[in-house]
Amino acid sequence: AKRSTFFGAILASIPLVSVMAMIWLYIDTHDLAQVVQLSRSIFWLVIPSLVLFITFPLLIRLQLPFYAALCAAVILMVITYFMAINILEKFGVNL
Repeated sequence: AKRSTFFGAILASIPLVSVMAMIWLYIDTHDLAQVVQLSRSIFWLVIPSLVLFITFPLLIRLQLPFYAALCAAVILMVITYFMAINILEKFGVNL
């Protein structure tokens, strides 16, 4: 990221933890249905995580200090997670 924020962003956007979790789950269980369910759950929870990447730059533009902006963005993201989970449950999406 020091040399190129673009390439840093590409590397950071690769869902390595998600891929590793799917591999680990498959190795432990050999249950493709569980791996598919994990993948679907990850998909639905990526959407509320985007709140962090939207609010953090906005808060920085509002002149909030770095750590205050980051903490506020994380708190907003967590709130959005809970809201999304409740909304998805009402539509019959089980995470």
